[in-house]
Amino acid sequence: MASKDERDVEIHVSSPAPDDCEATRPLLTAACEAYSVSAAILPFFFPALGGLLYGYDIGATSGATISLKSSAFSGTSWYNLSSVQTGLVVSGSLYGALIGSATAFTIADFLGRRRELVVASVSYLVGALLTAAAPNFLIMVVGRFLYGIGIGLAMHAAPMYIAETAPSQIRGMLISLKEFFIVLGMLLGYIVGNLFVEVLSGWRYMYAASTPICVIMGIGMCWLPASPRWLLLCATQGNGNLRETKENATRCLCRLRGQASPDLVSEQVNLILDELSYVGEEKKAGFSEIFQGKCLKAMIIGCGLVFFQQVTGQPSVLYYAATIFQSAGFSGASDATRVSILLGVLKLIMTGVAVLVVDKLGRRPLLIGGVGGIAVALFLLSSYYTFFSGASYVAVIALLLYVGSYQLSFGPIGWLMISEVFPLKLRGRGLSVAVLVNFASNALVTFAFSPLEDLIGTGVLFASFGVIAVASLAFIFCIVPETKGLTLEEIEAKL
Repeated sequence: MASKDERDVEIHVSSPAPDDCEATRPLLTAACEAYSVSAAILPFFFPALGGLLYGYDIGATSGATISLKSSAFSGTSWYNLSSVQTGLVVSGSLYGALIGSATAFTIADFLGRRRELVVASVSYLVGALLTAAAPNFLIMVVGRFLYGIGIGLAMHAAPMYIAETAPSQIRGMLISLKEFFIVLGMLLGYIVGNLFVEVLSGWRYMYAASTPICVIMGIGMCWLPASPRWLLLCATQGNGNLRETKENATRCLCRLRGQASPDLVSEQVNLILDELSYVGEEKKAGFSEIFQGKCLKAMIIGCGLVFFQQVTGQPSVLYYAATIFQSAGFSGASDATRVSILLGVLKLIMTGVAVLVVDKLGRRPLLIGGVGGIAVALFLLSSYYTFFSGASYVAVIALLLYVGSYQLSFGPIGWLMISEVFPLKLRGRGLSVAVLVNFASNALVTFAFSPLEDLIGTGVLFASFGVIAVASLAFIFCIVPETKGLTLEEIEAKL
C-alpha cells in the first residue's frame, strides 16, 4: 500500500478552476495519442479471436445439427434426437454464455482482462474437444456448455481489453472490427458445415476445426501485456506498490504503442493516474454503486443498447432467414446452408463498411441511420406477410435491408459503446451485466418467437418488432452520447 507522501509524489491532480461554472471537472487533454499501427495489430487480433470463435459456433452448429440427426452421416447410435435434445445442442452454448457472463461479474476485476481471455481460450478448447469427441449425448451437452462459458468470458473481456489498450483515434474501428471477426467466424462456420455435412461423423470435424484457433488465442493472450489501465486501477485501490505498478504500466503501454516516445507514454500514464485520483477510484466499487450516478447512466446506455439490439428481432430474422426465403417463393433457398453463406457474405461486407467509417462519422449517425433502416425493413416484412404475400421480392428486399442495416449499427456499435461508457472502476462488473442482458435478451427472443408467431401471426409480430425499433431510435436520439475521438477518461468525465 503506497503511503500518502508517495501518492503525492506519484500523482499530480489538476483541480478545476473555481470560476469554471461550465463543468465540475476538467477533461484530459491527451486526445491525440502517438502510436505505431503495427504495434496495435496483435493487441486487437488475439482478443478478437474470441469473437471469431463465437461466430464460428453459430455457423458450424447450423450444419452440425443436420449432420448429427442424420441416420446416414451421424456416426452415432443416438442420432434420433428429440426437439428438446436438439434445442440443448443448438442453445447449449447460449446457456453457457449466460453462466460465463454472470461469472465474469465476480472474477473479472480479480483476474484482469488478459487473464480472463486466457481462461476463455481454455474453456473454448476444452468445450470444443469434448463436443467433438463426445461418446454420448450428455458429454456433448457438457462440451457445449463449457464452450458457451468461453463465449461469455470472451465477449466480456475482449471489448474491454481492446478498448483499454487501443489508441483513441482508432479505438472505434478496432472494437467494431471485432464484430467483423464474429461475422467472419459465422461465415467460416457455414463454409466448414457445408464441407462436412455429408461426411460420416461430419459434426465432429465441424466442432474440432475450432481447436487450433483456441490454442492460438490462448498463446497470444499469454504473450500480450496486461491492460495498463487495469494495472493502475489495482494499484490505486491498494493492490500493489504504486511506484512499481506505474513503471510496469509504462512498460506495457510502450509495448502497445510501439515506436511512440517513452516520454509521451509516461505522460499518458500520469494522466490516467490523475483521472483515477480525481474521480475517487481509490476505493473498491460496491455492488450498489453500479446503479448510482454516472455508473447508472452508463448502465442505462449500455444495457439499453444491447437489449434493443436483440428485441428488435435480430435472432429471429437471422434464424428464420431460410424460412423467409422459402415462403417468398425462392426454391433455391431450401438449401439452408447456401442461404446462410449468402447472408454471411452480406453481413461481412456491411460490417466492413461500418469499421471503415465509425471513427470518421461517429457512433450516433451510424446508430440512427442503421436502426432507421431496421425499422423500415421490419415494417416491410410485416406488410409482406399481411398484405403482399404474392410479392416475394418485398420479403427478400426487406431481409437484405435488415441484415445490412443491423451490421451498420447495432451489430458493431452496440459492442463498441458498452466497452466505452462504463467508468474504469466499474467497467468489469458493468460490462458483465451488459453482456448478460445481451445473451438473456437473445434467448428470450429466440424462444418466444415461435409461440408468439402462432398466437398473433407473423405479420403482427414483425410489426411489433418494428415498433420496438422506433422506440430504440428515440432511445438512441435522447440518451446515447457521441464518443468519437475521446479517450476513455474523457468519456467518463463527459458522463
